[in-house]
Amino acid sequence: MIIGRVYGSVVSTHKLESLVGCKFMLVQCIEHGKLVDKYLVAVDNGIGAGIGEDVIIVRGSSARAGMGKDDVPVDALIVGILDKEQGNLY
Repeated sequence: MIIGRVYGSVVSTHKLESLVGCKFMLVQCIEHGKLVDKYLVAVDNGIGAGIGEDVIIVRGSSARAGMGKDDVPVDALIVGILDKEQGNLY
């Protein structure tokens, strides 16, 4: 799993049929508690993450499984929003 901060949204005017309705977010990775110069485009399939929120991301086959479809070409999926109020240790 990867921790990152939602930097913004990515708009795609044309995409594969299997991705219609998916929300794409640009996420900046967090390593050792600090933002690093690495970015991912991750699908938010109903989690509702907003800009500035810290999120948990899965990649690869876990992302496809999280989408509920093995044939969707998704490599990164937002699966949770971290609660900053609980004193996260990341």
